Amino acid sequence: MSPRWKPNPDVRTGRHVVHTLHAHLVFITRYRRGAFTDEMLVRCEQIMREVCADFEVELREFNGDDGHVRLLVHYPPKVALSRLVNSLKGVSARILRKEFGAHVRNHLWGDHFWSGSYFAGSVGGDSLTVLQQYIEQQNRPV
Repeated sequence: MSPRWKPNPDVRTGRHVVHTLHAHLVFITRYRRGAFTDEMLVRCEQIMREVCADFEVELREFNGDDGHVRLLVHYPPKVALSRLVNSLKGVSARILRKEFGAHVRNHLWGDHFWSGSYFAGSVGGDSLTVLQQYIEQQNRPV
């Protein structure tokens, strides 16, 4: 970039690409059962931040309620969102079931933690700020 321009922190550069890709992801628990506590959401965010770091993805916002989580991610074009989602859901489900097993068994049955589906929406421009505020203001369980 020219030194005359003020750098934009949302614009990332690679060897052959300049990009700014954001996605809004929503994962719901299996059967839409309210399985999350605040402690579980804190741990889930830690897990998902670690997974994102492995993919060179920045987790910009994370929040949720007792039955779902919302993420805002800033990712490079080399990352396939479907692979990222599979890792986020798979790793978090495995660890959350291991660490909060008794609580999870009271709310979910079978081997599944997350619903098989998810929402992924592309985000950019002014709507990015609005979405960040929306996710930030989600009501957490007590």
